[in-house]
Amino acid sequence: MSAAHRMPFGAEHRADDATRFRLWAPSHASVELELDCAQGRARLAMQRDADGWHELVTPAAPGARYRFVVGEGLLVPDPASRFNPDDVHGASEVVDPLAYRWQNAAWGGRPWHEAVVYELHIGAFTPEGTFGAAAARLPALAELGVTAIELMPVADFPGARNWGYDGVLPFAPDASYGRPEDLKALVDAAHGLGLMVLLDVVYNHFGPEGNYLHAYCREFFNPKHQTPWGAAINFDGPQARTVRDFFIHNALYWVEEYRFDGLRLDAIHAVRDDSTPHIVDEIAQVLHAGPGRERQVHLILENDANESRFLGRDARNQPLAATAQWNDDVHHALHVPLTGETDGYYADYADRPLERLGRGLAEGFIYQGDPSEFRGGALRGEPSAQLPPTAFVSFLQTHDQVGNRAFGERIHTLTEPPRERAALAALLLSPQVPMLFMGEEWAAATPFQFFCDFGAELAEAVTRGRREEFGRFAAFTDPVVRARIPDPNAPTTFQASKLNWAEREISPHRARLALVCELLEIRHRELFPHLAGTRRGGRFEIANGALRVDWPLAAQTILRLALNLSDAEAMLPQIPTGRCLYALGAETSNGRLRMLACSVYVTLEPGNE
Repeated sequence: MSAAHRMPFGAEHRADDATRFRLWAPSHASVELELDCAQGRARLAMQRDADGWHELVTPAAPGARYRFVVGEGLLVPDPASRFNPDDVHGASEVVDPLAYRWQNAAWGGRPWHEAVVYELHIGAFTPEGTFGAAAARLPALAELGVTAIELMPVADFPGARNWGYDGVLPFAPDASYGRPEDLKALVDAAHGLGLMVLLDVVYNHFGPEGNYLHAYCREFFNPKHQTPWGAAINFDGPQARTVRDFFIHNALYWVEEYRFDGLRLDAIHAVRDDSTPHIVDEIAQVLHAGPGRERQVHLILENDANESRFLGRDARNQPLAATAQWNDDVHHALHVPLTGETDGYYADYADRPLERLGRGLAEGFIYQGDPSEFRGGALRGEPSAQLPPTAFVSFLQTHDQVGNRAFGERIHTLTEPPRERAALAALLLSPQVPMLFMGEEWAAATPFQFFCDFGAELAEAVTRGRREEFGRFAAFTDPVVRARIPDPNAPTTFQASKLNWAEREISPHRARLALVCELLEIRHRELFPHLAGTRRGGRFEIANGALRVDWPLAAQTILRLALNLSDAEAMLPQIPTGRCLYALGAETSNGRLRMLACSVYVTLEPGNE
């Protein structure tokens, strides 16, 4: 089987070895195509229509390089390039998507309630940092109990290393990781192992280097909305329809042509769209109505505004728009008792920490229309208790929460091992969808730092800006201390962030790996059968310094959690009813539950099955 997504943008190779080239540049009366092929280099005039589309059909085989000539001779890559082998400033390459033959064509995806997500960065996941090397490591993740991998953005970014959120060619996999067929082979291999593959995409801005749209297509941006990156992407202004279609086709392209099982939309709170339907809703609609009719397709959000309206369910408990959202609230509420840190947004979770954590685990969002001290008292969030727990993705760490620290420290280096183990067990055995950040399963000793590879002038500004940003914190007021913060543009910063897979085989990493494997085996065996029919959140209470959360699952089954993250013992007057699934540092005696410091106790009470 082959797969291709047809779109009105870019280069579409045809069976007769002709290629249709198409560029939207409504402000330009004329555009030329510069084409490099076996016959040499040529500049060819394109035909313009009334809507600003410039088009040409001409002989061009796969592998031919091309650029567009706009304005006063400006050479630009195709914004819908399928591949830019010489980076974002170079020529685009004609690609025939039908050339790849899928080996696991019958793959229909997995239901979301079976998701155990593993976030990874292609460049830092393996020493080689390629799609092929990542594919070779997938069996280890499947054996661990992971059911979905989530790739940080792979869209073409400037330079040889980047987190991916500075991408400027959203249809082109970055050449530093491999070719388009290598990415397809990675997805194909994952499906052969029963793994879903999700892709992180950025629709709220373009990166600061290599975005030529600003130079020749001002219509792509709406100056009415100003963002940290300048004028916002034009989702709601004049001529917004073409811009919206660009990103809608991007979503369909990754799901149809690369057979991804879903997308994670980065920071939708930074997407400026006052129109109806919101671009997120429209993307969800086309995914449901298109590839979602034939296989399981999931849409995951990052949304600091906690807008539960994007997560609504229908009468059959199916998502009306997005499938789930990253739940930063739960991360923050766990981070405070684990580390004692209360700077920045952690201040919103420092008072009544157990109560806040309980609300997050039971109801999803902690801030559901409540005032935020960090935001100057502004109200944040919408009610979420009516949503199923699987509408939320919970985690102890992500690329953001590790990499945005000055030195990229992982959570296990910031707290005592027993406390972190208890928190990890609580997350992996809660009905919310758990996510691990690469290397977390063996408590990797390597950090994950912020890295990039910009041109000299921008590189200097980024390094200086990052150090000035941390200067607001008490620990970095000394310029000598700030100077120790790793330079994001230094190759050594990137190299330091690569996983060391040999750690898995040595102590104490081997024991941690065994613990995660045990917890995920329990989740597969005991929780998966009851999560599909779960329709709403649970309830929580604080008892003698410990947190108790009860969740109603399908068929009146009840999952119960008791958690003590403090250094003091807690005695619960009653043992949670049900069969014990997992206990760490908890003892039952005379009808009471003794919870030692940093302990967890999980039971499952069967219902009418």
